Amino acid sequence: MKISNESERLVVAISSRALFNLDDSHSVYEEQGLEAFKRYQIEHENDVLKPGDAFSLVSKLLSINSYFNNGPKVEVILLSRNSADTGLRVFNSIEHYGLDISRAAFCGGSSPYRYVGSFGCQLFLSTHAEDVMQALESGVAAATIIPASVEAKEDPQLRIAFDGDAVVFSDEAERVYKSQGLEAFARSEKEAANEPLTGGPFKPFLAVLHRLQAAFDPADCPIRTALVTARSAPAHERVVRTLRAWDIRLDESLFLGGMKKGAFLKAFGADVFFDDHMVHCESASEHVATGHVPHGIANRPLE
Repeated sequence: MKISNESERLVVAISSRALFNLDDSHSVYEEQGLEAFKRYQIEHENDVLKPGDAFSLVSKLLSINSYFNNGPKVEVILLSRNSADTGLRVFNSIEHYGLDISRAAFCGGSSPYRYVGSFGCQLFLSTHAEDVMQALESGVAAATIIPASVEAKEDPQLRIAFDGDAVVFSDEAERVYKSQGLEAFARSEKEAANEPLTGGPFKPFLAVLHRLQAAFDPADCPIRTALVTARSAPAHERVVRTLRAWDIRLDESLFLGGMKKGAFLKAFGADVFFDDHMVHCESASEHVATGHVPHGIANRPLE
């Protein structure tokens, strides 16, 4: 099935260590320094790198372009702290795996986050938490990729799961929970059920995904999304009404009432799950690839 209608392009930036397993060269850098790292990369530039934790996600994102006959709708940009010289191994591996990635920024040891906006990216994935935080502060959805304990699924459908508060939505409701407790949170959310939540850092990314999905028959869509939240009734109603007000569809919504999310993410078959709580991310990473979103009150130092 080829689709000809126009839809907004999705642009995703990814670091080389999230795309490929660079543990060997990174160990050289940490143990022997920058010059030894440069020599190592050049000496091994024809050795194909093994896939990293976000490799499957990138492959599935790029495969969506095969459904369109009027140009690509998904682009992946490589943002790397390597220099172009030492990054040649990365591009050789990109070519080996047949990944359609042609744009890159090699920053010679500096943080590449500043180019996220220049490339028009809606999502940035990296293993450098500092880069991710800076991208979030500049208004772009971003997450730190956490190594998964399991291999990616072979299912060709792209499945992305999101936490709600401080990820898709702002942390305004979570602030009430943190400061006043669960009962006050439930009461506040019930009273505000008809007031849409403000958007969190991942709202624009989710909106673009939704527009891509709209180009397909729901029964044959290569993208499937899920909200996986600790909320439960009656706090679910405000979430439902918020998404309705935004005109954004999520294929599945799981209101777990505080239950651990890992088993549900495994059952959903998520290629990646985004959450602001590190404890949830560590638990989820036992089952699926996970991105920590260092945003909101859960990531602020205790005063």
